[in-house]
Amino acid sequence: MAVDDGLTLKSTIRLPTGYDMPLLGFGVYQNYTTHASVSEAFRAGYRHVDSAQVYRNEAEVGTALRASGLRREEVSLTTKCISKTHGYNTTAQAVDVSLERFGVEYIDLFLIHDPHRGKDLRIETYRALLDAQKAGKIRTVGVSNFGIKHLEEIREAGLQTPAVNQIEVHPFCQQRPIVAYCREHGIIVQAYSPLIRGQLDHPAFARLVEKHKRDPAQILLRWSLQKGYVPLPKSATPARIHSNTNLYDFSLDREDMELLDALDKGKAGAVTWNPVDVE
Repeated sequence: MAVDDGLTLKSTIRLPTGYDMPLLGFGVYQNYTTHASVSEAFRAGYRHVDSAQVYRNEAEVGTALRASGLRREEVSLTTKCISKTHGYNTTAQAVDVSLERFGVEYIDLFLIHDPHRGKDLRIETYRALLDAQKAGKIRTVGVSNFGIKHLEEIREAGLQTPAVNQIEVHPFCQQRPIVAYCREHGIIVQAYSPLIRGQLDHPAFARLVEKHKRDPAQILLRWSLQKGYVPLPKSATPARIHSNTNLYDFSLDREDMELLDALDKGKAGAVTWNPVDVE
């Protein structure tokens, strides 16, 4: 079914900093062929790569970018600092480490990877990222795995609202209260694990696969896009890397969306660590 809803592989969303982030990202968590996978992703049309310091593959992402022939400004790079580096000075150092590993002069989006280690260190870490942004090392600052409590801490401290909250989101784990808070405060939701780590054998998916003649991954990614999220699928298989971009010549109707929305299990549906409730 042909559609004209304005969404294409090149679609972006404008963040408060004026940075246009591609709506579809390529995740590299637990990717052990990162250079080859990211190179294939660039060939498939991805222009948004989501890495993290703890993934230990920032250097491979940077190498793939340089080998691609793409201009630096054509590609959006995201990385994250894990809680063991929380604190002002350690976070400032972590930003410089990521810049060196990627081999770039700036990072488009830098996130606090998780909210562990307490409020004081979270705020210090966030201040360090904001200062790195002012220094031109980062274009946009955000968070990951933050619940409402953690987001409220930032607001109460009088600090700039995070541009992004990257959380686990898919039909089984919809994180509705956090998503509602983010929408109310203009925070973009990036959806990691949008393909439910391959748990694709649910009858609802089979029903939509038959209806739309699409594979389950395409159905799930289309759901994510239509919900207004920025999904971050990952794969090391070239055919799958390409097929995960074929999302723009069909759409899910209201009945389809309601079918998938009804699968929500709340936090019980998470397939990752999902530390949104930590103190």
